[in-house]
Amino acid sequence: MDNRVPESKFIEAGGVKLHYHEGGSGYPLICLHGGGPGASSWSNFKSNFEALKQHYRTILVDMPDYGRSDKPRVQSNWLAFVARVMNDFMGKLDIKQAHFIGNSMGGQSTIKLAIDHPDRVNRFVIIGSTPVKFTVFQPMPLEAIRNIVEYYQGEGPSPRKMRQLIESLTYDHKFITDELVKERFEASAAPDSVALFRDYFPPLEDLYPELTKVKAKALIIWGQDDRAGALDVGLLMLRQFQDARMYTFSKCGHWAQVEHRDEFNRVVLQFFEK
Repeated sequence: MDNRVPESKFIEAGGVKLHYHEGGSGYPLICLHGGGPGASSWSNFKSNFEALKQHYRTILVDMPDYGRSDKPRVQSNWLAFVARVMNDFMGKLDIKQAHFIGNSMGGQSTIKLAIDHPDRVNRFVIIGSTPVKFTVFQPMPLEAIRNIVEYYQGEGPSPRKMRQLIESLTYDHKFITDELVKERFEASAAPDSVALFRDYFPPLEDLYPELTKVKAKALIIWGQDDRAGALDVGLLMLRQFQDARMYTFSKCGHWAQVEHRDEFNRVVLQFFEK
């Protein structure tokens, strides 16, 4: 598998500069990462990129506040803000409609895009996304979410805290290499990220009242051992979305695309190709 980082690209969209990678050709597929420290779409989807780009023009976007994109302090309704930015991003690239894969907060952003700009989203996959403020089965915030929120507090970023965070995001810790911890720690400790997140976290709105507006075909993916997203939230979306199905991995945490890469790729590609 070729894990070389593709050429970086930048574009102004929605008033912010977005960073993205791109590969492959054909129908567009846009991937959006989760909201953990040091997150970017390359870090979240680099192990899937090669398989996806064989079938689609695959675009890995760093959302505002993350990766190498601009880091505005959004005062409220961050998901609506990102949806506006992504709508403009697609217009700038002359993409009328696309498939989407969103991990965690990237999935929540995709859901909001499907609500506010329904013509932009064809089919979409979300992984462990929590667009609501409640869960029946588990106390909130969940363990991994607490680790994310507290990461920049106290003594600030450290390799120890990053390893603890990644351990809470995965079921099988064999995926946690020293290289992964180093990569994510160094990204999280970038001066612009530290300056932003030491007293800020994106203000995520509760999308529950709007979930029934989602018309695009959805595939909800969950890890049975996810400590960043409660399984019943996935079942709630399965009920509320107009056209949804759900796929659950056992022995899997918050990163199904990493821990079960080959099966994830197969299931997602089959969903898009139907």
